[in-house]
Amino acid sequence: MIKNNLKTTILLTFIFLAANFAFAEEDADLSIDTSAEIKGNDYKSRKGASASGDFWISPLGETVMYSSSGNSFGGGLALGYGKGASIGLKTAYFVDTQEEIDVLEVGVLLRFYIRGSDFCSGPFVQFNGGQALFFRRENISIPAKWGIISAGVNLGWRFHLGKLFFVEPSIRAGYPYFAGAGLMAGVHW
Repeated sequence: MIKNNLKTTILLTFIFLAANFAFAEEDADLSIDTSAEIKGNDYKSRKGASASGDFWISPLGETVMYSSSGNSFGGGLALGYGKGASIGLKTAYFVDTQEEIDVLEVGVLLRFYIRGSDFCSGPFVQFNGGQALFFRRENISIPAKWGIISAGVNLGWRFHLGKLFFVEPSIRAGYPYFAGAGLMAGVHW
């Protein structure tokens, strides 16, 4: 079973990377132009950045490999602030139907947009850290007193849908999970 999940995760990784290179080709003509003709918000709107910072909030859905027998499925909420680099909070709850274990993740995130400090869109690398609290459904016991340290890295891409909305597919790897993939859709201003 774990071999099939690993193959699926690897396949999703290659699809993501292929899409990354395809969109990078498309955006290659967006070289930085500092001429006097491009002023203020026009320059920033062309580059995918807002005039001020970028505050965002987003519900999310993910599948994560917390056990060797299958994927855990869940959702949560993330919020952050900053362009070029964002700092924020993320919480998510996952359910594993085969092992009957639920996981609550609570943590902070630090995101860097690969295109530079004037951006709040395109490819990004995100570092996550916090706690993972495990619940067994059959015993309904209190989770571990302090939880388990959770840490990982996401690779994703933010696509703007108009001025307020965005969609972000991403993949991630870390501990105590092995790998995962998810989708966020939210609002930024």
